[in-house]
Amino acid sequence: MDTASAAPAPGTPAAEHMIDQELVAGLLAEQHPDLAGLPLRALDAGWDNAMFGLGERLAVRLPRRAAAAPLIIHEQRWLPRLAPQLTLPVPAPARVGLPGRGYPWRWSVVPWLAGDAADQREPDAGQARPFAAFLRSLHTPAPAAAPANPVRGVPLSQRADAVAARMRGMAGRADLLTPQVRRLWDDALGAPLDVSPTWLHGDLHPRNVLVAGGAVSGVIDWGDITAGDRATDLAAVWMLFADPRARAEALAAYGDLSDATLRRARGWAVLFGVTLLATGLVDHPRHALIGERTLRRVAEDG
Repeated sequence: MDTASAAPAPGTPAAEHMIDQELVAGLLAEQHPDLAGLPLRALDAGWDNAMFGLGERLAVRLPRRAAAAPLIIHEQRWLPRLAPQLTLPVPAPARVGLPGRGYPWRWSVVPWLAGDAADQREPDAGQARPFAAFLRSLHTPAPAAAPANPVRGVPLSQRADAVAARMRGMAGRADLLTPQVRRLWDDALGAPLDVSPTWLHGDLHPRNVLVAGGAVSGVIDWGDITAGDRATDLAAVWMLFADPRARAEALAAYGDLSDATLRRARGWAVLFGVTLLATGLVDHPRHALIGERTLRRVAEDG
């Protein structure tokens, strides 16, 4: 979400290359023929990638626009290195695909992770501590070669113009853009960056978190992986947990959380909420609902 530019987008970006089952089957037959006989089915398409199920245990992930092409390379390079330290399953690429059959970008075959997206089936309140443990396992020092990302992990001041523009575009949603939300955003802009950069997922909204039987079962879509301010990922606490006690427990279990980092985390929650609501109101009701929930929760806790 929102990976290509800090400028506001009108809605879900259009696909820049047609990706259908015939193309994916052809790419598999040419490059991974041992997988070509497995049943193939279209699953979903997000801002950046199209997904196809491959048999019962695999999926194929292909960029649908040029801005996402470098992101899948980041996943291919870094996720296999990070996966062993993480406390939740992640789709570290099992196979790498190359351009072919007129398709211009690299692509991946990844493990299939069971579960429903967390916006459709929210995790139980008891998952607050396990989710905090996952964030701690991720938020470790990153090497100098870690991918740069212009819109994740950066000082919130660099996102202020984009957020202000989206807020102006939602002037009719005063029920969500309350004085409290605006105060929390302004307060976050003034909070100092008082922590060292760490690895980040960068896009932990609920469609990228899987839930099975009430438990968080996996974290997907690592295209925004980067190093930066951990407050970016901590915003997920407001996006995932409906119960304010669970949110408080997650933040407490994360531990060693400074006042400034908590303020920035609230700011990132406002940023994600505004972005998902503004773009979702155009053409993506699921995103709009996530944005609405996030803004209501951060206001409730602020």
